Amino acid sequence: SFFCLILGVCGDEFSILRSPQSVVFRDGSWPIPGERIPDVAALSMGFSVDEELSWPGLAVGDLFHRPRATVLVTVKGVDKLTLPVKGISYPIENAVPFSLDSVANAIHTLFSEETPVVLQLAPSEERVYMVGKANSVFEDLSVTLRQLRNRLFQDNSILSSLPLNSLSRNNEVDLLFLSELQVLHDITSLLSRHKHLAKDHSPDLYSLELAGLEEVGKRYGEDSQQFKDASQILVDSLQKFADEMFNLYGGNAVVEVVAVKAFNSPLSRKTRSILQSSESKTENPYNLAYQYNYNYSVIFNIILWMMIGLALAVIVISYNLWNMDPGYDSIIYRMTNQKIRMD
Repeated sequence: SFFCLILGVCGDEFSILRSPQSVVFRDGSWPIPGERIPDVAALSMGFSVDEELSWPGLAVGDLFHRPRATVLVTVKGVDKLTLPVKGISYPIENAVPFSLDSVANAIHTLFSEETPVVLQLAPSEERVYMVGKANSVFEDLSVTLRQLRNRLFQDNSILSSLPLNSLSRNNEVDLLFLSELQVLHDITSLLSRHKHLAKDHSPDLYSLELAGLEEVGKRYGEDSQQFKDASQILVDSLQKFADEMFNLYGGNAVVEVVAVKAFNSPLSRKTRSILQSSESKTENPYNLAYQYNYNYSVIFNIILWMMIGLALAVIVISYNLWNMDPGYDSIIYRMTNQKIRMD
């Protein structure tokens, strides 16, 4: 199982909380495009990407020992979280909505027979997608708003141990925020009962989207005590969640946080791609060939040397056939001559 914990927080910062020795992130202030964050997750897990990522923040690392899972937590409504000093942070440019669907597809393609854990969850929008062993591991996980509210008022919920400070048990906005933290707690709790899943050879993927903090900011204001308390509670919960997931996967984990204040329009990707295609027509009036990708040189060399090898083989074989002495080189002629002499 692969583990790469990515925590996406609405804002303009991409932070690395934990990472194993096999995955190396360089300390620097290199901006990372928002739409390339899934590619960072894919590359850190050892998968290839369609377009080469020329971002110096991620080094090559150990190609033979990759993380066992990826966990992406997207938190909306804050541009920066006060994370531990030991983490590494990078600024985000063009904070568009992103998903790990491409990583999930790569896992399905390469490890289809091993049924890895794939969990994608957005509690506030009641969106859930579970594949493989996640269906059995997280079948008791609360995913709807009604289930989340009921889960909070059970005896073993986080309300019994979490310091609420200025937050209230009687406010729907506060309960939504707390229920998302309950989901983080329940994921590690359920996974701890199935520790064998963290030791298999297939990579696991977790993608979580939290919108509770954004709703707290809208309800009370970002200068309110409630928002400050919620931010601190969220940081502590995320750090605890990261440490627990990191330990469950035997320390073979990358823990990352994306902080984005507000995402651009969900349609911005499609709009941009359409504009790019129309611009390419106006900027290319001479009908020039399209720009080939980085695989071109590899394919070109394979075809080139294969054709050269075949051409040389044909020349050598033709030359030997042309200069062959039938009486000496051919066993057919030798057998015929001996038979004639005996007769």
